[in-house]
Amino acid sequence: MPVICVGGMIGIGKTSVAELLAKELGSEVFYESVEDNPILPLFYTASPEEIQAKRYPFLLQLYFLRTRFASIKEAYKQGDNVLDRSIYEDWYFAKVNHDLGRISSLEMQVYEGLLDEMMREIDGLPYRKAPDLMVYLKADFDTVLRRIGLRGRDFEQDDSLVEYYRALWSGYDDWVHKHYSASEVLVVDMNHTDVVNNPEDAARVAQEVKDALAAAERRA
Repeated sequence: MPVICVGGMIGIGKTSVAELLAKELGSEVFYESVEDNPILPLFYTASPEEIQAKRYPFLLQLYFLRTRFASIKEAYKQGDNVLDRSIYEDWYFAKVNHDLGRISSLEMQVYEGLLDEMMREIDGLPYRKAPDLMVYLKADFDTVLRRIGLRGRDFEQDDSLVEYYRALWSGYDDWVHKHYSASEVLVVDMNHTDVVNNPEDAARVAQEVKDALAAAERRA
């Protein structure tokens, strides 16, 4: 049975799509550690001075790296799961924060060393080494902002975060198409997709994923 990674921008609908696919495939969702994350609200609400002093971006990436490493090992061990974002995307967030000067070059070096060691361990797992499919949720920037607003997490709403979201959004396609190589990629246009309120959209996405999995299995 397959392991699927659902990826894409903050607020774009990863959890809803992951839950849909898990229901369709009879599997489990491994959720991104957000609600129980002690660093995430601090990361979003800190002033530039606090970010420099407290190093919240670096601490947040270490936290996510640890939790995503634990999730993907367990998902691979069970062999039939959907990951609501995965360790494969983690580097992209670290890179953007490094490019913005929020993570130092030394911190990035430490982070990448840890990530490389974790990926070597994943490569050595006896039961599975890669996902079967990445489902990449894509939308224009206005749609992303609207969905972040609809989600309603207070710490995500400040106007000062818009340029951070834009920096993440602007490079996401490049990361998917030039840096991600662990599996085949299925792109879903979220500008015109609502799997929560439109049953036809939900059925279409589920079928597209099943078709992509079948095609990947034929190529294997």
